[in-house]
Amino acid sequence: MSRILGFDFGTTNSVVATATPDGGAALLALDGPERSDAVFRSALCFWEGDRGGVEAAAGPWAIAEYLDYPEGCRFIQSFKTVAASASFDQATVFERRLKFEELGQRFLTLMAARANGALAAGADRVIVGRPVAYAGARPDEALARQRYDAMFAGLGREIHYVYEPMGAAFSYAARLDAPATVLVADFGGGTSDFSVVRIAEPGAARRCAPLAYAGVGIAGDRFDQRIVEHLVLPLLGKGGQYRSFDKVLDIPGGWFADFADWSRLALMRNRRTLAELEKLRRAAIDPEAIGRMIAVIEGEIGYRLYHAVGELKRALSAGEEAVFRFEGGDLSITAPVTRAAFEEWIAPDMVQIAAAVDRALAAAGLEAGAIDRVFLTGGTSLTPRVRRLFDERFGAERIATGGELTSIAHGLAMIGREDDVAAWTVAG
Repeated sequence: MSRILGFDFGTTNSVVATATPDGGAALLALDGPERSDAVFRSALCFWEGDRGGVEAAAGPWAIAEYLDYPEGCRFIQSFKTVAASASFDQATVFERRLKFEELGQRFLTLMAARANGALAAGADRVIVGRPVAYAGARPDEALARQRYDAMFAGLGREIHYVYEPMGAAFSYAARLDAPATVLVADFGGGTSDFSVVRIAEPGAARRCAPLAYAGVGIAGDRFDQRIVEHLVLPLLGKGGQYRSFDKVLDIPGGWFADFADWSRLALMRNRRTLAELEKLRRAAIDPEAIGRMIAVIEGEIGYRLYHAVGELKRALSAGEEAVFRFEGGDLSITAPVTRAAFEEWIAPDMVQIAAAVDRALAAAGLEAGAIDRVFLTGGTSLTPRVRRLFDERFGAERIATGGELTSIAHGLAMIGREDDVAAWTVAG
């Protein structure tokens, strides 16, 4: 194979690596407005051009365009979250309707334009990461595969899919000089995925042998939702009521669930949704609260809210208390939050994450004591509550970290070097 790519298409960030002649892999640097970086935000920004038509930018360029003129943009992020969702059909962008695969193709095209020609010619073999369990209430794996196939078709001659934690396992194996049984835990924006892998000694014909996989559609974006649910949604009408003829009814929770989901908040700015919200505002017992929700959506302030939530999470990872601050869309929020409160909010999610770890171990037929090392990767692995789960289960001395945003792409490129990748690919 003359040209091999490992592609980690993430909910929050995307990373590409290329196989190198020495048997390793190198991350591909992509141009940004300020500097080159291997980590490229999985985001799109659309706006109407001066000469008509719709223009677009991706990654950090999308963020820069949005910050320059938010009210004139459509900013879409975390769209990987709806890959397996049959309820998602298309996004409305300035009267144009774009399917998931069209969003994905546009993202890849714009990403390639920032790669200084490194992605222009296409690859002989592309190894694309996919989650063990897709996000969503009823994920449709066949639909996700169909959408991924259409999205990545133009990227290379051969397209193969590998579970994301398996890519991280290959990357971590390069750091080991002795055999080990390893639990790889990959925490991204949309999913938490686990693989139990037997790593052989360096130079072995088959270095990484998967023993079991498990996953759950819960990760960093769900933690964000918990923050929004507790600090923002009560000011937007959550828990409120509206009048319908001679009855007073509870406002349906679906509005608030969509608002707290980054992938769906971006899609609420369409004529039909805004008309329905305006109708709700007129009937609401507290119309000003619904008006604030409308203002955030119409003003395209979702990314600013996302940024404020992210700032709070990072501050709570560094300290025991922080202040959540957000201004925009007639909202003004200043609220102190303790790490203990945040961990209480995400407690139900941590139960499901722990259960997925149990499933991975059970499928491998192993007890926790049989795991030599635990490799934590993905941005959400930096959350103290997540780290503590593994410290308590396996012991801090067995935990390894590093390359939180890049290990998957790095390992996927290394898998692509194998003569027969079928041992690691996912058929469906």
